[in-house]
Amino acid sequence: MAPAVTNGMLYVHSAPRALCPHIEWAAGGAIGRALTFQWIDQPVMDGALRTEVAWQGPIGMGAKIASALRGWEHLRFEVTEEQTSVSDGGRWMHTPDLGIFYSQIDVAGNVVISEDRIRAAIETAGVNPLQLHREMRLLLGQAWDDELEPFRLTGDASPVVWLHRVG
Repeated sequence: MAPAVTNGMLYVHSAPRALCPHIEWAAGGAIGRALTFQWIDQPVMDGALRTEVAWQGPIGMGAKIASALRGWEHLRFEVTEEQTSVSDGGRWMHTPDLGIFYSQIDVAGNVVISEDRIRAAIETAGVNPLQLHREMRLLLGQAWDDELEPFRLTGDASPVVWLHRVG
């Protein structure tokens, strides 16, 4: 039986020019074939480049791509994986200062937070409403969204490269 297939996106929001071939090599290793991306200037940061890559592959490919890219200095990226009939969707966000953040996402792209994580946030906050606010922002990955948002807004004209790996 063939593994279930899903789709996703890799958004490299900013990378130094010298790092771009290494990103292609690492993402290609996760996908299982050599890749060449179309890089364009990132206007938010002088000297940085950006790219967007659509991919298709077995469930779990998003995690493999994010793992291959995580921890590199000066690299901002997001990986999304769409949900299937047998798996949840996911989003991985990475910034140089914050590291990597993972969240489950629904079909509309909203972050899904489990009951246990919400209960833990309430327990940690106690009766302090400001602490509960901080805990909920952490669960939502708000710090990552805040840092990545200026880089996302410049992506409307980005070329998209389609990657396929089935089976």
